[in-house]
Amino acid sequence: MIDFRYHLVSIVAIFLALTVGIVLGSTVLETAFYKSAEETTAQLRQWNSENRDKITALQAREDGNASFVTAHTADLVRGQLPGERFVLIEAPGAPAGRRDDIVKVLGDSGAVYTGRVSLTEKFLAADQTNVVDQLASTVAPAGTRFADGASPYEKAAAVLAGAVVTGDRGQAGREDPAAVSVLEAFQTGGFLAMGGSPAQRATVAIVVSPDQAYEGEDAEAQTAAMVSLAAGLDSAGLGTVMVGTTAASGTGGVISALHDAGEAASNVSTVDTVDMPAGRVTVVYALREQLAGRSGAYGVGSDITAFAPPAAPGISPSPKPMASGG
Repeated sequence: MIDFRYHLVSIVAIFLALTVGIVLGSTVLETAFYKSAEETTAQLRQWNSENRDKITALQAREDGNASFVTAHTADLVRGQLPGERFVLIEAPGAPAGRRDDIVKVLGDSGAVYTGRVSLTEKFLAADQTNVVDQLASTVAPAGTRFADGASPYEKAAAVLAGAVVTGDRGQAGREDPAAVSVLEAFQTGGFLAMGGSPAQRATVAIVVSPDQAYEGEDAEAQTAAMVSLAAGLDSAGLGTVMVGTTAASGTGGVISALHDAGEAASNVSTVDTVDMPAGRVTVVYALREQLAGRSGAYGVGSDITAFAPPAAPGISPSPKPMASGG
């Protein structure tokens, strides 16, 4: 049997070995270790300094580009959308502070702002889906026909789109009683807020997406609802552009979902640089392109076709064909 003295001797031997190792390490390996550490630290400091200089230079270039575009925005967009009426549709979670910059650049292009519709969090709440379905069916103008198997949000998209946009320029700018009833019903239900006079229907729409992807178990359904709304606006009017930041065109973002939405992706244009002066100019060009019957995905994120459509001051927009039904 192993007695206590054996354990004691073993423990003493272990500590003695550790002590000898420490002494040897601090004397034999000390010089080589510290030299290597100093060289690595010096290299890291150099790389850090170089990267910091590159970041500073890139930021200066970006600030300069932004200042230049801001100073010349009016010249870049002048005459692109003369007399065209536009409405803003803000998705739940979209930053309200973005609307003024969009309205200004569209105004510089000659377009006329009718108003905005800001959807609330309640509009996308899972426990409100049936309410949205019933409300859309109840307030739909006489003669409205929903597609077979239409989801609650596809119905809501058709009804709301018909209330704020039109494909008939002769009806644009005129307050439609049916449109007023639809918007007031959704507002009374707490599903949206309004500014301006969106019932004085526009011909084109800008959908402002949230900067970040929706989260939680209902995120996919919420994202799909906003894609349906953009598709509905495009069908009811002469053109729709969904705008946001690169986060919106990343994984799970609303713009990314639109890019994967088949027919909607080929009809609705997107711009994921609306937080940049050049991106807001791109919104104008994208709307002008929509009026000419074309679409594209613009910006710097994934699934993008180009930073912006080509500028074409002499373009003569022609209405896109109206979708049947709804």
